[in-house]
Amino acid sequence: MKNKTALITGASRGIGRAIAARFAASGYDLVLTCQKNTDLLEELKAELTKEHGVHCLLFTGDLAERQTAGQLFDTIGETGRTVEVLVNNAGISHIGLLQDTSWDEWQCIVGTNLTAVYSLCKEAIPSMIWNHSGKIINISSVWGCVGASCEVAYSATKGGINALTKALAKELAPSGIQVNAIACGAIDTDMNHFLSDQERQNLLAEIPSGRMGTPEEVAHLAWQLADGNEYLTGQVICLDGGWI
Repeated sequence: MKNKTALITGASRGIGRAIAARFAASGYDLVLTCQKNTDLLEELKAELTKEHGVHCLLFTGDLAERQTAGQLFDTIGETGRTVEVLVNNAGISHIGLLQDTSWDEWQCIVGTNLTAVYSLCKEAIPSMIWNHSGKIINISSVWGCVGASCEVAYSATKGGINALTKALAKELAPSGIQVNAIACGAIDTDMNHFLSDQERQNLLAEIPSGRMGTPEEVAHLAWQLADGNEYLTGQVICLDGGWI
């Protein structure tokens, strides 16, 4: 029997890499994307194919650009595969006052964090509807739920993802497709390595669990959403150690 296929964006490192490893361990074939870190994707492919014997298709490109998602799905179609699970993980952050955020910076973060999610969902949905099944999992942030000072642009894009998740879940539920989001708190990835030791300690003091989450914990929850309860849809699940 053919393996299911999971498409994971931003898979070259951090949360995306951990999600890829978790799905590979469960026997999923993978479509892994990144914007530019092709070497890291190649390393991950070699690791996962050797350890789990799964098929990995790699794609490098800017999914915020209008035609790129279509090109990706054309490439997938050429292999005879369909995407049963879409994990929209790719994202970038921007720290700074809104008044100091340039037009180009705004367009960049909206494109990467939100427009790409729209484009990938649009491409993935037709085959899911045809098969009357599918899972869409969006990696969001607690700042999309409550907002963060000096991260207005980032918060706006993640808030958009949360709203998209809830609305799209209602739209697709009659077709047997579930759409959920994981609103991550402070996860120990490169995105948070800019913090000084003191800033890190201050942050940990605010988190009731007393630590950051791990990419593997996010990956496990993503896998549970893909593999679990088909009545669960339209949810934005906070994974934050009780922080927010």
